[in-house]
Amino acid sequence: MDSTSGSADSIYVSDAVRRAAKILVVGHFAVGKTTLIGTLSEITPLRTEERMTQAGAHIDDLRGAPDKVTTTVALDFGRLTLSDELVLYLFGTPGQQRFVELWEDMARGSLGALLLVDPARLADTFPVIDLVETYGLEYAVAVNSFDPGSRHGEAELREALDLLPDTPVVYCDARDEKSSAQALITLVQHLLTRVA
Repeated sequence: MDSTSGSADSIYVSDAVRRAAKILVVGHFAVGKTTLIGTLSEITPLRTEERMTQAGAHIDDLRGAPDKVTTTVALDFGRLTLSDELVLYLFGTPGQQRFVELWEDMARGSLGALLLVDPARLADTFPVIDLVETYGLEYAVAVNSFDPGSRHGEAELREALDLLPDTPVVYCDARDEKSSAQALITLVQHLLTRVA
């Protein structure tokens, strides 16, 4: 994105922008939501990260993320201007079940959701899919490839997650701007086909 992120010139949305869209970035605990929003946001993202403590040790499963020391406790927020007339507002949801009460407010007004998935922890994705479907959100699945060497095929992932045939699946690396942007583009294209 813009190398001047956070400068006075990039903080405000251009007067030419006439449309804004709210997109949720969702997924289970420690799947890369905060990272993806930070990678894509043209402004310094808002993060509600707190240090993890011993009190949460029996609740937060660190399998697959043993070095994780902070976690989102409310939301992440970023902005991405797609054109002279359209801006996307990206809202990242917390991944733990104890924060699920925030979903109702965050889902209100959202056009859709980008569902991040860790292929090594597919079972953790089911409660998130349930929430996305409960709130009637269209979504695309972005498989955050932590270990590209252990990549599952799309058909295998679709079957494991019990996805509908028209649910888009794309592979990404939340740390990579181009890869993350392609995942977001896949979601936006899917949303456009649903409203056409």
